[in-house]
Amino acid sequence: MAKDAVFTMKIEPELRDKFMEEAERLDRSASQVVREMMREFVSKQEEERVYDKWFRAELEEAIRESDDPNAETFSHEQVMAETRAIIEERIRAAKSARDD
Repeated sequence: MAKDAVFTMKIEPELRDKFMEEAERLDRSASQVVREMMREFVSKQEEERVYDKWFRAELEEAIRESDDPNAETFSHEQVMAETRAIIEERIRAAKSARDD
């Protein structure tokens, strides 16, 4: 990739000096380190946007489903009873496997 753009920024002299020392310890140029940080930042922002879009779509779907008068609902007690049964079955299976 061609590196023909210049990026100028103002930072405190102490931060610049420490940054340059750390980059040198890694045997890398300051530009290499900054490019890597920029790529990581851009990638993280893109991932967060994708997740946010997915999450909002899931939330909107859940709201639509909860507003549906024909939606099947479950009481807290029913969900907890089914969950306890699953947990107890897994405990029994683990004990059985351990005893074999």
